Amino acid sequence: MERFDLIAIGGGTAGLVTAAGGAALGLRVALVERQKLGGDCLWTGCVPSKALIASAKLAYQMRHADRLGLTGAAPAHAFAQVMQRMRAARSRVAVHDDPQRFRDLGVEVVFGTAHVAAPNRVVVDGRTLESPRVVVATGAVAAAPPIPGLQEAGYLTYETAFDQETLPSRMVLLGGGPIGIEFAQMYRRLGAEVTLVEMLPQLLPREEPEAGTEIQQVLEAEGVVVHVGARVERVDRSDSGAKLVSVRKNDAEMVITADEVFVATGRRANTAGLGLEGVGVEVQRGAVVVDSALRASVRGIWAAGDVAGGPQFTHVAEYQAKLALRNAVFPFTSKASYTTVPGVTYTDPEVARVGLTEGEARERWDRVAVHRYGFADLDRAIVDGHDRGFVKVVTKRNGKILGATVVASGAGDLLMPLVLAMRHGIALPKLSQVVYPYPTMVEGIKRTADGYYREKLQGRAGRWLRRIVRVLK
Repeated sequence: MERFDLIAIGGGTAGLVTAAGGAALGLRVALVERQKLGGDCLWTGCVPSKALIASAKLAYQMRHADRLGLTGAAPAHAFAQVMQRMRAARSRVAVHDDPQRFRDLGVEVVFGTAHVAAPNRVVVDGRTLESPRVVVATGAVAAAPPIPGLQEAGYLTYETAFDQETLPSRMVLLGGGPIGIEFAQMYRRLGAEVTLVEMLPQLLPREEPEAGTEIQQVLEAEGVVVHVGARVERVDRSDSGAKLVSVRKNDAEMVITADEVFVATGRRANTAGLGLEGVGVEVQRGAVVVDSALRASVRGIWAAGDVAGGPQFTHVAEYQAKLALRNAVFPFTSKASYTTVPGVTYTDPEVARVGLTEGEARERWDRVAVHRYGFADLDRAIVDGHDRGFVKVVTKRNGKILGATVVASGAGDLLMPLVLAMRHGIALPKLSQVVYPYPTMVEGIKRTADGYYREKLQGRAGRWLRRIVRVLK
């Protein structure tokens, strides 16, 4: 039996951060991974998808160069080269997660299938590791809905799509969340005929309704056929090998013929085979149940990342890993807070949000104010040809920010002043008092904050101010 101060199970972001942080504190750390370090983010998520999105964006810009006064040119069909470029970029990033790098940090990297035999004992293919601190960070996997015929017909997910060498001519994507719409736009821009099917009445159902509407309009303008409020009844395979997707919408049924079906309807926590229930760890829908300190129901076990059932973002996995490590090592407890955690959908334009939507805010607060600004009026957006989108900030009446959404080119970056303001309790009008460089897209944040003052000047405060000014004359 080998003894460690800390064992991290899972070689994705949460496990890697836990292991590296523990080693930096001088602990003897074991990192257990079944296949290869890097997790979803490196191999089947953030890194490869954004590489393909970059290629697809350039292809779109080449076709539509006339929008900037240039002659458009259709790019040659080179899907294999696009995939090759993606894998090359992924390989460069993979250096950061190389096993030897972690060994050099002092981490014992153990490859194999982990089984939690006791709260302080992990068995990896017959090798027994023991520690008073175990952090479960095994991530999540793609989940497919129980659609009749889907398994038999075969389908792609984000886990298998990056193995493709040939671009399917016709694709049906199931699911209008971030993964579904990112892939729908990417495939369309690379030349495929794309149909997107979402069961709920809007795309991006967790975002502001106008964000989903804006992105649907963008996708449809680019040639994606979008069906919202539609349900897939079954999938069949024709004699020629094509996939026949039966969709019911508004009490009418249609059959969509495709070469591939891409399932993007959700993910589930990856705890199968770990043996957690056998040692008393509470698991719900596959996810480890944790408290605000990320402690599991059994002493000595913590969970971080997608397996803990919270927001499924790489940056959240990193945040949780640091918190779980801190709570596992030090006697005082720190609690997780997701109030100011941003999320970004990497379509073009991007959709970025932090905090509450307007609907969520109105459910919790009686007096809510909404401040909007459209990029169609912003100088930099106009000259760059990126004038689609808006800023929407939801506040209390005193300007305290409850949530914000930005739909724009580079929205993930533009959102950050609002994230910072929320994190440190800076009211929206304070952002109007900052000097912003001209011309920049971030001026959209300033214009939104300026709107707060304009609204005040139109109300009681403005009337009193005008009276004072007249008296002082």
